[in-house]
Amino acid sequence: MYELTIIGGGPAGVAAGVYAARKKLKTVIISESFGGQSFVSAGVENWIGTKSVSGFDFAKMLEEHLRAQEDIEIIGDDKVESVQKTEQGFSIITKSGKKLETKYVLMATGSQRKKLGIPGEKEFDGRGVAYCSICDAPIFKGKDVAVIGSGNAGLEAVIDLLPYATKIYLFTRTGEFKGDKVTQEKILGESKVQSVVFAQAEAIEGADFVTSIKYKDLKTGESKTLPIGGVFVEIGVIPSSDLVKDFVQLDSFGNVIVDHKTQQTSNPGIWAAGDVTDVLYKQNNISAGDAIKAVLNIDEKLRKR
Repeated sequence: MYELTIIGGGPAGVAAGVYAARKKLKTVIISESFGGQSFVSAGVENWIGTKSVSGFDFAKMLEEHLRAQEDIEIIGDDKVESVQKTEQGFSIITKSGKKLETKYVLMATGSQRKKLGIPGEKEFDGRGVAYCSICDAPIFKGKDVAVIGSGNAGLEAVIDLLPYATKIYLFTRTGEFKGDKVTQEKILGESKVQSVVFAQAEAIEGADFVTSIKYKDLKTGESKTLPIGGVFVEIGVIPSSDLVKDFVQLDSFGNVIVDHKTQQTSNPGIWAAGDVTDVLYKQNNISAGDAIKAVLNIDEKLRKR
């Protein structure tokens, strides 16, 4: 019987693992890989204490820190398939067939960016295709970029890119944008921002790096090609909360609702931290801090128990 099972190997999961080990909790962490969404970033420049690090090296750094801890069991290259409630806590079943018993669970499963699903998107992920403007905007300094997304996420990506990009093309499939009117007025009045309306992205093209985006004019049916150096996909995220959807309260977007003082969910045996939660700002540093908060609260609960 483990005291704590951490599910996920991104900044939240690793931070939780390090603190759980330091607290000498009987802990296991299960993750297919380490680094979270930042693994594919060309450069992470907002991780506090590190000026710049590639997504690959960032993931390696996290994993090395975790493996340096003595009092934690790590199950890598595996995936949790189900979480089941038991009298003593929870039963965890993995893809490889492992079955673990645990008193408490910390969900650090993050979220998945919604994808366009067009040719070139996967091939150029990390080589001109990006999903986090706060993380990657500085990398596109002096380049023309396209932002796909007409909601607040797309508008905020434009704001993040304004200090860096030379030209920003904001795509929408309709003739209008869905984000806040005040934000729309602010960015669409910028000389370097150009809206591309009634446009459906069809393919991302390039060689070693993105060089253009192909799109369809939905009014005329004509296919057009726009030379650019980067594409920011900002069409939303899907929280990876399915494992516990039957045990905890979710918001309308599928985010796990937590008490932001402790990170505890509506289920007294489950905590959550990072992008899988209803946290307002989804950032690596915030995910790590929230996960630490959760472990400290779990430790307190175990000591009282």
